[in-house]
Parts: sequence; C-alpha cells; structure tokens
Amino acid sequence: MKYAELGKTGIYVSRICLGTMTFGGADNAAGNAIGRLTGKEADIIVGEALDAGINFIDTADVYGSGGSESVLGEVLAQRRGHVFLATKAHSRMNAGPNDAGQSRYHLMQALEASLRRLKTDHIDLYQVHNFDAATPAEEVLRTLDDMVRQGKVRYIGCSNYAGWQLAKALGVSAEHKLEKFVSVQSFYSLACRDIEHELLPAIKDSNSGLLCWSPLAGGLLSGKFDRSGNHDASGRRAKIEFPPVDKNQAWDIVDVLRAVSEKHYTTPASIALAWLLSSPQVTSVIAGVRNVEQLRGNLCALSVELSEEEKGMLDEVSHPGIRYPGWIQSYNAASRYPAGFTDTGPSWVLGESPV
Repeated sequence: MKYAELGKTGIYVSRICLGTMTFGGADNAAGNAIGRLTGKEADIIVGEALDAGINFIDTADVYGSGGSESVLGEVLAQRRGHVFLATKAHSRMNAGPNDAGQSRYHLMQALEASLRRLKTDHIDLYQVHNFDAATPAEEVLRTLDDMVRQGKVRYIGCSNYAGWQLAKALGVSAEHKLEKFVSVQSFYSLACRDIEHELLPAIKDSNSGLLCWSPLAGGLLSGKFDRSGNHDASGRRAKIEFPPVDKNQAWDIVDVLRAVSEKHYTTPASIALAWLLSSPQVTSVIAGVRNVEQLRGNLCALSVELSEEEKGMLDEVSHPGIRYPGWIQSYNAASRYPAGFTDTGPSWVLGESPV
C-alpha cells in the first residue's frame, strides 16, 4: 500500500480509500442501483481492504438512509482502532424542516446519530457533504470547531465545494481562529476534470488534501461500457446515470484507456485510477466496490506506472479546455519573470493541466 499525508495534518492515509456507499443500501431506485451489501458481504470486503493496507474508509449519513454507517459500525467493531474513519453530513435524513443542511441544530443531531450508527466515540474526518447557502459560514465552522473541542471529531473537511467557497471558509477559520477544513472531497475523474478550472488551484494554494469520489464516473470508465452499447447489466451505470458526464468524450477516453491498459496487462479501470494517483495533488481515491474482485482490481492501480507519453495521451483525450480568466492570465504569465528564470509560476496560471 502507498500512503499520502492528508493536507498538512501529519496524518497518513492510504491512497486508495474504501468507499462504502454500497453497504446497507435502502430498498429504492438509488439503493438498488448502487448496492445493498449485507453485513456479511461488507465484512469480507473490509477485512480484505485492511489486509491490503487500506487504513481509510469513507461513508456518509445519507448513504442508505443511515444503512451504510450502521453496517460499517457492526463490521468495524474491534477493527475501529486500525481505521481513519470519515463520514459526512448535510443531506436530508427526515421530513422535518430542519432535518437537512448545516445549521448548528442539524449538524449536532447528525453527528450524534452517526456516532451511534458507527458505534464509535469519535469521527476522524467529519465532512460537510455540500455547500449550504442558508447557513452562514461562521456558524458552520464554529459548530464544527465545537465538535473538535468536545473530542467527538478529530479533523474537518468539506465536499462538493467551489473554489471560492473553500477560500472563504478557510478565511473565516483564520479570522476567527476556528478549526479549518483539511481536505476537500470532489468528483474528479478522467471523465470530468471540471475542478481543474478553479477548485484544484485553490486546493493546491491552501495545501488541502484532495479526496476523489466516483473516479470511474459511476463505472463508465470500467471498460464494461462503450459507444456500441455494450454494458454491464449489473453495474450501477446501467441503472442510474450518475454522475453526469459528456458521453461522447467518455467513449473516446475509454478507447484510450483500453489501449493503454493492454500495454500494462491490466484493466481500463486500473489505468483510470492510476492517472488520478499520478497527480501530486490527489491524496486518496475513494473507490466503492460490490465485491472483493472489484477491490482487488482497484488495488492493481497502485502498481501501474504510467509513462509520460501515456499520461499525455490521457490528458489530451480528456482535457477540459481553458476557461476565462485562465486563458487571459496565460498570455503574459511568462513575461512576468526575468529572462533566464526557469520557474515561471504555477502551471495552472499558464493554462496547463495542474495534474
């Protein structure tokens, strides 16, 4: 196993994080598509993950309407001390007007409920699952700060934030001397590189950790789907079109993944994960699985060393383009430095991929 520091915490987490959205799913359209693994099935997966060196597990209160946390709590039991455990709160859990969001009222209730389901006295990384425009950033961060002071949370993070929202939150924490977000969990994949425009530069500038969810775009980059209509009928992507991506570009990416994977005698999925893991900005890739075979396949990505040519091929076919103000900033970026000076600043300023 390989490990990386989570932001600037001094904590080292496995570069493959076990995502548990498939554990204990609810009996509804989303639950049936994503997975409804029993405690016995989850126990086998967690056991193999820990044996492989994975020390990082991620869940959320909304997964399976609490089912994922409940199953994980039962499965971890005596293993809890070997796991850096992350969960999230924000999403609606009940029908009441205050049963969602990041008010002090809801977050405090959500944390206590997660602790009960996970059968633990603390959460290692407690993340807000989305941006809450209805609650002031200071209230959100002060509530999270209180959780850390109470010993119920070790570190805090955010998920699905924009670049300016991360920067604002970090500024509020600094101004009021509150705990700050140490990590950002975002959708990042060859099939969607949107975070490179604004969020990734903000993550790099703040030395925050980056945790990537849905690295295979809901299985679309697994190699089991293509433009000819071939698909895995049991796969999540065959049942629910999430997350949304540009399908035409995705098929081009799959073609290149197949070509590169053949050279490495591995799968397109392993190459897609290896591309993410090759980024110095990526701390850990969150990979959810439905069985141990998928887990083993994901772990293979750790041994893949992509050549510069191969990374270039993948970058080119998946490139998200340059947006304003990136393109205008790139015009005169090089001229800012004196002749003969080789370090011309961050690559994102020059309109290149920051990966």
